[in-house]
Formats: sequence, structure tokens, C-alpha cells
Amino acid sequence: MVKKDYDWEGKAELGEHSRKKHAILKEYFRQYLLTRCQLPQRERFRMAVIDGFTGAGLYEDGSFCSPIIFIQTLLRTLNEINLYRASQGFKPINIDCLLIFNDKSKAVIEQLKQNFAPHLIKAEQEAKELSLTVEYHSSPFEKLYPEIKQRLLKTKTHNVLFNLDQCGYSHVSTSIIRDIMHSWKNAEVILTFMISSLLAFLSPDKEKSGVPLEDGLQEKVDAILDDENLLNKKEWLGEAEKIAHTYLKACAPHVSPFSINNPNGWRYWLMHFANSYRARQVYNNVLHEDSETQAHFGRAGLNMLSYNPSNSLYLFDNDSRKAAIEALQDDIPRLVGQSGDVLPMAEFYEIAYSQTPAHSEDIHHIMIDNPDLEVITDNGGTRRKASKIKATDTLKLTKQRHIIFTFK
Repeated sequence: MVKKDYDWEGKAELGEHSRKKHAILKEYFRQYLLTRCQLPQRERFRMAVIDGFTGAGLYEDGSFCSPIIFIQTLLRTLNEINLYRASQGFKPINIDCLLIFNDKSKAVIEQLKQNFAPHLIKAEQEAKELSLTVEYHSSPFEKLYPEIKQRLLKTKTHNVLFNLDQCGYSHVSTSIIRDIMHSWKNAEVILTFMISSLLAFLSPDKEKSGVPLEDGLQEKVDAILDDENLLNKKEWLGEAEKIAHTYLKACAPHVSPFSINNPNGWRYWLMHFANSYRARQVYNNVLHEDSETQAHFGRAGLNMLSYNPSNSLYLFDNDSRKAAIEALQDDIPRLVGQSGDVLPMAEFYEIAYSQTPAHSEDIHHIMIDNPDLEVITDNGGTRRKASKIKATDTLKLTKQRHIIFTFK
């Protein structure tokens, strides 16, 4: 099944999956800015946001598309940051932001220019610490990307966020995602696609991907393509999630493979790619703030894709957090034990955030509360508070353990 393009001239309707996707995008972009601008010594932050499939800016009900979400969130969050900095006696931070908007339709881009203009004027008038450059393009994204890459490399823009909200799947290849992640250390990609389009792409009948799927996943692809109603069953959400993650996990060190939550059938995927565990850490926390947005069927602790039909649906709500805490009680000590009983915290983060949906607060509380674990500071002291744990700390198994951990 291939989804038709939105009818922007006839006023596109905002679907529920898009509403949830925009909620994630808005809050994650806010947290991205708060995280990247938190150092008091930093007085300027340069970044680029590339929106590869923009739409015209407005839906039929007046809701905003991603370009307006980006500029509104940027303006509000910059004001939030600088109000806090002023209250602490710090200098304000200045943000230089390049916004690159693209839609393959010239008519849609012209509509976007009109709809975006009032918001651009407002931002320029209200935030003297914000410097904006806006560029508009109307090309297929896969053809435009090399030009965007050279533009960013030439201006030495290191912090880049790509929002790639395609209708189906075929417009953004894994080679483009890998190239983005390899070209900039501080690159992130938010990719949206239809699971059925990805499965059709992976079908050997199409001979498009050339990517073999192991462990019986190819049979699962064929089964879902034969009967898309299988996606209405939570067990098949897990199968589809594993298929998507297996195919896309090599694109970045940290890949979030969760679907957009829809109990009537998980049709749309929203995946987050990052080079930094910190980005995945923040993304997980954002999902827990709004449990209506994404869904995961699998383990709640580490090894999230090691699931079986007895697993439950992880909806990033309080019940899911309780399940994660229970699983992490064993998972974290076991990981440390398999690493020689001692694991630098930064190394733990790198491993854990490539394979868990858990909230960072829950992970940190387990480290402090679990009698088999202790957190050691740089100077050899012992951490007592979860909120004080740092990436420079060391995670250790205690000498007197309550459980013997074996390899699983």
C-alpha cells in the first residue's frame, strides 16, 4: 500500500498519527534546545534544522505543520532559557539557526512561504538573541540531499537535525541516513514512514533493497504483506518492530524503533537516530512524558527486542515504568557482571541506550537502590543520590551480592 500525497490546496486533514507525531517533535525539539544550551559558559549555539517533507504549513483545522512547530518552539524555548539564565545571573545565549525547508511540490512551497511569513516576522521582532536564515527548496529529497550536505559542510555547521516525514518509505534510503550520521558528529534524524511501505520495500519480490533478513523475519514480512490486519494485533507490533530495527539499526549507534501508538493498528513508524547516547536518553524521557504517543511490544528493561508472545505492550506510562524498574533490577547488575564487575558510566550509557525504552530516572534509581550495585565518583567516593550520577562515574557490583548473575 502506498499512501497518496496530501492535498494541500484542498486543505489537508490532520490525522491522529500526525497529531501524535507532532507532539513528540515539539517536545523533543524543546528538550534538544534545553540540553544543548544548558552550559552557562556557552553564549552562542549554531544549528541547522532540515525539514525534508514540509507540507504547506497549515492543516484544514488550522493546526501547524512541522516548519511552524519548529520556529514557534525555537522562539519559546530560547525565551525560556534566557529567562532562567537571567535569574541565575548568566549572560543570555544567542542561537544562530539555519532552517532548510523542502517539499517536492513548488505550489506547496509557495503556500508554505505565505503561511510561515507571519511567524518568521514575529520571531525576528521578539527575540534579539535569535538569528534566523530560512531557505526554501522544491525537489525530491534524495536529489536535494547532496546539495544540503555541501551547504552545511561549507559553513561548518556541526549541529544538524533532520526531520524526514515521508508519506511512504522509499524517498529516504538507508544510505542517506548513514551518510547523515557519519557526516556530522552531532547529527540526529527523525524518520517517519508507513510500516507497510517498508515491508513492501523489503519484499524479495520487489528486488529493491537487497538486504537479507535473518531469523525468520523474511517470513514475517511476507505474512504481514499478505494480511495487513495482522498489524492490529499487539504481538505483530513486536514482529514489525524487530523487522524495522533489524533493517535500520546499522544507520546509527542509537536507534529508537517505536511505532506511533494506535490501538486500532500500528501503521506508522517514527524512528529517532542519534550518535550520542544523551540524545536517546532525552528522547526516551520525552516519550514517558506523553504515554499516548508511541508504543513498544517487547522487554521493558535492557535487550528490548528480546521478546516473546508473553511480553506486554510498553506504552511509556506508569505501568510500563513499573515493568521497566522490575526488569532493570536484574538487567543492570547482569550487564555489569558480564563486563567484569566494573563498568564506566559512559560505557554503560552507550550500551544501555542502544537497547532500552526505560526512563533515565528509573535507571539511575536502580543504580542507587539495588543492593548489588554501587556508583563510585571520580575521587573514589560513593554516590548516594540518583540525581547526582554523572557520566564520569563508575558502576560496580558490590562485594557481597544478593544474586548470582549468569550469562543469558
